[in-house]
Amino acid sequence: MLEKIQQLLEEVKSASIKSAEELDAYKRRFTNKKGIINDLFDDFRALPGDQKRDIGRPLNELKKLAGEQLAAFEKAIKRGSQSADRPDDLSLPGDPHVAGARHPLSIVQNRIIQIFEQIGFKVSDGPEVEDDWHNFGALNFPDNHPARDMQDTFFVQREPDSVLRTHTSSVQVRVMENNEPPIRVLSPGRVYRNEAISARAHCFFHQVEGLVIDKNVSFADLKATLQYFATQMFGEKARIKLRPSYFPFTEISAEMDVWWGLETEDDYRMTKGSGWVEIMGCGMVDPHVLKNCGIDPDVYSGFAFGMGVERISQLVYRVPDLRLYSQNDLRFLKQFVKL
Repeated sequence: MLEKIQQLLEEVKSASIKSAEELDAYKRRFTNKKGIINDLFDDFRALPGDQKRDIGRPLNELKKLAGEQLAAFEKAIKRGSQSADRPDDLSLPGDPHVAGARHPLSIVQNRIIQIFEQIGFKVSDGPEVEDDWHNFGALNFPDNHPARDMQDTFFVQREPDSVLRTHTSSVQVRVMENNEPPIRVLSPGRVYRNEAISARAHCFFHQVEGLVIDKNVSFADLKATLQYFATQMFGEKARIKLRPSYFPFTEISAEMDVWWGLETEDDYRMTKGSGWVEIMGCGMVDPHVLKNCGIDPDVYSGFAFGMGVERISQLVYRVPDLRLYSQNDLRFLKQFVKL
């Protein structure tokens, strides 16, 4: 049997394929299920254990080589076929440039920014590696808050005081520290959470957070701003609902839902039968946060809101798996056009 394997190895090494017919003959002899290599594996299973040790390695080498040769022959045959269809002629026009499509998250994020820029918001940016003060301390997170645990946050090993930011609220802290009110900023960017990756969750995602600080800012101003956003993003008939909630950095706090409807089975599944979809958190900036950032809470007040870009994209595009956004599969990305 060993001699037979060596003979076939030499035959595979010396094989020369120049046509599709010869390629089919090669497959029938070597790589098909009824080929000679599969027959050898059937014989191999019946060998005593001590002989299997001597025969197994060369037999696997034969199978691997036959497969590699097949792939090379198929590539050569395909290349030759293409050359026949289009001979090498430098006078022929080149291949047209294929324009790429914008990433769906970029499309949605840019649309959100555009909506708020129309009412005076300016875009601000900040570092993705943050210190504890800007990510937690200034925002009223107590020392025992779960977000400070390694199970929820990525900490930088060499810098114990540094984390991968868990929200873009850290950018708002920096803005308040370095600017006098009135303030009206939008903070888009990537954030990180220590979560298991699945179809519905990821260890990084994108947020857009907004902040307004001025004299006599009220919850009514917040509601009007969010209603304007919903109308611009989802249409003139968009309805919103604010539910009481809790965040360390706002008081009062709320979750905002948008009416999605119950017209289809998919609507029932997405809204869990309620017709409403949660899209963001919001609230009035806690006076302690203003004080931490050097702003007098007796003179100024403000509101803040934050939304996940992936969440809005899910509503717009109905993408079934969050992992698709970060896999760079061109079959997925080329489907999207600008909103």
